[in-house]
Amino acid sequence: MSKKWKRLDESTVLEELIMREPIFHHPEKYGKTRHDIENQMCDGFWEVGASGKVYAREIIAETLLQRYNNPGYQDIWETKDFKLTRIAANTYLLTYLLIQDNTRVTRRSTLWQNIRGSWKILYHQGTTVMQGDTP
Repeated sequence: MSKKWKRLDESTVLEELIMREPIFHHPEKYGKTRHDIENQMCDGFWEVGASGKVYAREIIAETLLQRYNNPGYQDIWETKDFKLTRIAANTYLLTYLLIQDNTRVTRRSTLWQNIRGSWKILYHQGTTVMQGDTP
């Protein structure tokens, strides 16, 4: 017997995804082991950093493990201006502003897929906002 997937309610989707953003900044909720990190990503996940450099899934996992294991690491951030766009069945684009350490502002875009009831990240990009360009 095949399962029929209901179309997700977009207000619920927005609430669920806002709780997960910024991605990888919630180790207390989603875990900090390699398995926990990789479980948040689709197999084909990749990221474009603010510099324009492309990062593969494995590099992201390794970088996060180093960050999470550094006892002196501080993660100070604020998010705002979330917008959700349905791209396809169970696939959504979430965009927002991220302010880190009260100084660095980036526009963030994350493609999320709901796979068998779990949210997974397919793609992520952060673009630096130049001073004076924020709304």
